[in-house]
Amino acid sequence: MKKQIVLVSTLCIALAFLVGLSSCKKKSDSDPFSLSSLVAQLEGGSINLNGATSANNVPSDPVIVATFTMDVNAASLTTNSITLVRDYDQKSIPLTVTLAGNKITIIPDEELGNGALFKLTFPSISSTDGQSISGFFRTFTTIGTFVPVGQIAYWNFEGNANDQVGTFNADSVIAITYTPSYKASAGTAATFDGTTSIIEIPNGDQLSNTADMTLNFWMKTNSVGHVDADGNPKGHFVIGLGAYYGFQFELQGTYAECKLGATYNVGDPATNPHDLVFNGDGLTMDNGGWKACTYCKALTPTPAEGMVSVIKDKWISITFVFNGSTKKAQMYFNGELMKEEDFTLADPPLNAAAGLKWTGTAPDVYPRLAFGFIKSRQGTLWANQPWGGYTIPTSNHFGGQLDDVRIFHRVLTATEIDLMYQSEKP
Repeated sequence: MKKQIVLVSTLCIALAFLVGLSSCKKKSDSDPFSLSSLVAQLEGGSINLNGATSANNVPSDPVIVATFTMDVNAASLTTNSITLVRDYDQKSIPLTVTLAGNKITIIPDEELGNGALFKLTFPSISSTDGQSISGFFRTFTTIGTFVPVGQIAYWNFEGNANDQVGTFNADSVIAITYTPSYKASAGTAATFDGTTSIIEIPNGDQLSNTADMTLNFWMKTNSVGHVDADGNPKGHFVIGLGAYYGFQFELQGTYAECKLGATYNVGDPATNPHDLVFNGDGLTMDNGGWKACTYCKALTPTPAEGMVSVIKDKWISITFVFNGSTKKAQMYFNGELMKEEDFTLADPPLNAAAGLKWTGTAPDVYPRLAFGFIKSRQGTLWANQPWGGYTIPTSNHFGGQLDDVRIFHRVLTATEIDLMYQSEKP
């Protein structure tokens, strides 16, 4: 019995010793230095960036906060040690990084844009008591469909003709209805009756005066009853800023050809109008085409049939790009390059084109962007022409639907154009 009492006493003493030893350990032994949370802060909440799957609804202007279990050693955060890289072009986004105790706050210095994937990378970081964790990364995607940064104007026609990113709101909307667009998530599109409909936007000259430009829009024509005074199919003036005095996009009544006409700045004050025409004939500088045409997609079975199959009464995404540095103009259908012209190979003065330029003067035309016609209702240009007078119902009014018109004063890359199409397509 005495032996049992001695054994129990010995065990109690040992247990007490272990408990005491455990209580004497540093806090860091039981609570190691680690990342406890990584979130994008929102008004009234936050988005977890440290989950099992990559977050896909992060705003384009996030405030990211990394919280650690202990205070962070400031010396372990060297300049640019935390990086944020955009996936599709590997661009490193400039960041403002601040440290307060156990929290690191990361704010991008520029808008991230919608629908883009990003990789946020942390270096090896140490705590103030000397512990460290290895470098790590997390990925996330910004909210919405993919849209490159840098929009100057964007009209989504969700029941109105307001510019969603700038100040180019319509001040005149005539005979426009808003009907279902190319897919449910695109909401509504502006619908034009082909005889009277027009949307007019003031200060359009500000959109045209630029070295670099990208114009992107979705369009669907309606050929039913779209005829001229003689009963023949008529063309579509889809978009126009004072016709060739600014820029315009139009489509032939046969649907076999479209063009983006614009006036280019070829040396102050000299200007030169030029039409970037696409008809699917495949002709370039190498096989009998224009000397400055470097690429033209050949449509089959014939150019005309190919054009009709792509563009007549079908939703199509059209993109025009001009690069003032390289002097190249491009047209894309549904994210695919259709035509490219290199103005450096053209005759003077076009070979000196350094950008687009508004050159219109009243009373000929006014600096008002029009959707649904080649120019605004003001002005005398072509007023009495059977194809060009706004007051003539059988002239080339646009008949169909228009949606998601975007203007950038920058050159979108082929990757950006394709990603935008892929994210928006039906």
